[in-house]
Amino acid sequence: MSVHTLRARLRATLAALLIAWTLLAPRAVAEQPSYDPQNPANLLPEHLSCTSAILVEADTGEVIFEKNADARIYPASTTKILTAYLGILLDDPEREVTVSASAMDIPADSSVIPLSFGETLHFADVIYGTMLMSGNEGANVIAETVSGSIPAFVSLMNSAAESFGCTGTQFVNPHGYHDEGHYSTARDMSIIARMAMKNDTFRDIVSRDEYIMPEDNIYKSRPLRTNNRFMRNTADNAETYYPEGIGIKTGNTSAAGYCYVGAAQRDGITLISCVYHARSDTARYTDTIKLMEYGFKQFTGVNISELYTMNPRVVDIAHYALTDSNLGKLTLALRRVDEESTGSERIITSSSNIDYLSRHLNDFTITEYTRAFSAPVQEGEVMGRLTYYDQNGEPTVFELLATRSIARREPLAPSIEDIIAYTEADPNPFPRLTFEFVALYIALPLILIFLFVRMVRRVKHHKSRRKKRHENIEPQERYFT
Repeated sequence: MSVHTLRARLRATLAALLIAWTLLAPRAVAEQPSYDPQNPANLLPEHLSCTSAILVEADTGEVIFEKNADARIYPASTTKILTAYLGILLDDPEREVTVSASAMDIPADSSVIPLSFGETLHFADVIYGTMLMSGNEGANVIAETVSGSIPAFVSLMNSAAESFGCTGTQFVNPHGYHDEGHYSTARDMSIIARMAMKNDTFRDIVSRDEYIMPEDNIYKSRPLRTNNRFMRNTADNAETYYPEGIGIKTGNTSAAGYCYVGAAQRDGITLISCVYHARSDTARYTDTIKLMEYGFKQFTGVNISELYTMNPRVVDIAHYALTDSNLGKLTLALRRVDEESTGSERIITSSSNIDYLSRHLNDFTITEYTRAFSAPVQEGEVMGRLTYYDQNGEPTVFELLATRSIARREPLAPSIEDIIAYTEADPNPFPRLTFEFVALYIALPLILIFLFVRMVRRVKHHKSRRKKRHENIEPQERYFT
């Protein structure tokens, strides 16, 4: 066998082996693109370390992003969101409360404010301490203050969650210390957080990273500093601090993993995120930041006046001067009437929806025109009103203004109104003897009389001729046989 033949067979064998390996080898799974901070809108569920997450727009509750949002999770200390909210809603923050022995009955490894048995302090201070320091004994004090006992308060928590629309939640304590029967979902916790963030007092509490607890019967005045790294702007928190962050609550147990319910606000848009069972303390915040950046790319705020500017009203003005180059077309400007506006003109929407809203502004506003579309028109003159009602039914009122002046066309003949006005303004009670007067009031009647007489004479002449024709007819004799 020649050398060339051996080489040819060898090449053929290698080619066959290569084809076989290509066909039989397991196909590699296409790798998902890694997270790019420069393009946060490309976020995928795989880019989050947590097992369950959700992002919602606070005003409407619209879900923007989710990952296993209905999976059962252990909420840990994020439970205290509902506890604090019910305390604010149902009791007096200025009320003085005393810490009971039952409130101090918490597991040894619990997070604390700390409070002491017999300590007397304002109820508001308990709520601040519970949220900033995640004190389990503080959550118990809130429960006993509102409902008289912890079991009664837990029953209230479950009733409240159900009334909010939560379908996968059950609480067995007010603080979230792990219990197999104490569970929720990311979706349900976003509903609870959204309800709580509607309350101004709650928002103020959770947006703070520090609070000075006043002196009481046991402790001197003391600062409480949160361990919430999403809210603390320090050198060691550069990776987790979010400037637009306004709360809300951390949570952590061995079963729940690292949890965080966060809120952020930018350009009038408030987003709420829930991250559960993240792989680390840092990861729960970085996951939250990824969600927030994704959400702010999806949503924007726009004012009614901005939408109107994109598509302003244009009306046709009648009787415009023939020298008007725009042929009577008049664009109307918008001016807000502050003294009549009690609502917000800001609309939260997706970026892609702005153009649609500007073209359909009539669908959600009321326009009333207060002036006829007839020249003359003066620049700045009020032509009508436009009213927008926000989601709470409160109005924002605008005036529609002429953006230019339009002169009136000179008439070819005087109108009836002009004649009446001219006549009433004439000091001479008798008409002037003019050619027009002679023609109208003397010559015309004479002509009409002449025509009438002539017509009568023609009629008489016609009757006379008919009569003569009848008189000239001679009778004929008739013969009967």
